[in-house]
Amino acid sequence: MRYVLVYGTFTLVAIAWITIRALLGSSQAPVGSASRPIQLMLTPSVENQKVTTSADSLVAYLHRATGLHFTAAVPSSYIVVVESFGSGAADIAITNTFSYVLAHEKYGANAALMVVRRGGETHYRGQIIAHKESGIRRIEDLGGKRFAFVDAASTSGYILPKALLDRHGIRLGQTLFAGRHDNVVTMVYQRQVDAGATYYSPPDPATGEILDARARVKTHFPDVFDKVRIIALTEEIPNDPIVFRRDFPPALRDIIVRALLEFQKTPTGRRILYDAYSIEGFAPASDRDYDRLRELIRNFGGDLRALLHRR
Repeated sequence: MRYVLVYGTFTLVAIAWITIRALLGSSQAPVGSASRPIQLMLTPSVENQKVTTSADSLVAYLHRATGLHFTAAVPSSYIVVVESFGSGAADIAITNTFSYVLAHEKYGANAALMVVRRGGETHYRGQIIAHKESGIRRIEDLGGKRFAFVDAASTSGYILPKALLDRHGIRLGQTLFAGRHDNVVTMVYQRQVDAGATYYSPPDPATGEILDARARVKTHFPDVFDKVRIIALTEEIPNDPIVFRRDFPPALRDIIVRALLEFQKTPTGRRILYDAYSIEGFAPASDRDYDRLRELIRNFGGDLRALLHRR
């Protein structure tokens, strides 16, 4: 309960801050100018420092490639990304799928690209993981257990795993939101919780390298693949989109989309994208690609906004 109160208070403060910042900006300067840079937000799904460093490199590249000016930010939570489209604090965001569906419904934001993962994967799943010594071997063993989700707006780290648990009639014990996928893996590894939910990506088809969320902590915990096991997978969902605000100038959007597609072809671009998000690049996307996710939310979660605030 304390987490919910702190989380909610912090989120409201953050939303108020980005709204005030947007209102203070010059409304007369052209978008992309030095006095009205294009505002890019990146999903806080992994360690913020990694994303921030990569964002700086991406901003520098986009400026060189387009002549436009950009700023980048890594907000505190998924919901801040969503509300930034309403306050005018975000022009573009690399966000997760649920946040996009909500931002589209509330503010008319639109997907232009989606990320592509190793091996050309354009879909991914959520996974439920447990420590091998927890005694949990299947989803039915989770009743009454301590469980960590990522964030209430995380598709693979909450929405779909929760729907899977509900379909099986599982009533968890203590639950919490860890904020990031790597945090959930760490908590399971250290036995702070019995199980948790994170993103799943299949192993590299060429090398067999494990690419799901456990790989995010293998440097700190080399035996994580032995100690933390996958016990269930959710249904497939489309990869995270690159989203533009509803009234973003179409000509500028096309220039930026072309620049991003070129960025992924460069050695530096490939390295930056992998370091920040473990992805290979981008592919064209549209709002229709996320209709299946909307259907799943209706079937298992109900109203989008109510689902976001459910704890």
